[in-house]
Amino acid sequence: MTDTHNVLVLNGPNLNMLGVREPKVYGSETLESIETSCQRIANRLDISVLFKQSNIEGTLVSWIQEARETQDAIIINAGAFTHTSIAILDALQLVEVPVIELHLSNIFAREEFRHHSYISPCATGVICGFGAAGYELALEATKRLLDN
Repeated sequence: MTDTHNVLVLNGPNLNMLGVREPKVYGSETLESIETSCQRIANRLDISVLFKQSNIEGTLVSWIQEARETQDAIIINAGAFTHTSIAILDALQLVEVPVIELHLSNIFAREEFRHHSYISPCATGVICGFGAAGYELALEATKRLLDN
């Protein structure tokens, strides 16, 4: 029997408004329903998920820093901070665990400013364009990375 892996799932600004905010772009699921789904999937995969959301960049940076001591991997949907936050990049570079960058929409099919990610240079992988199903894909990819 293997030890359970600890995975931090971070969500950035405006993701607390899922289900109301531009459902044609982001889907109709709420962040709460995505969290419930992630917990169910994590149980099936025998991993432990800590699911958090903040609209505040510094809070996300603090959670990433704290993850160095407690988490085996990070899945991050940084929202708009993806395209602006060198602070989040710097924090992620410190953790030395696999990082999966996640986006609900296909950021490359949207406005040009969304094509650049400050997170991608330190990400183990990027998942985008699959809506809420991207969280399941990210959890499954993380499980594979950690088991290998």
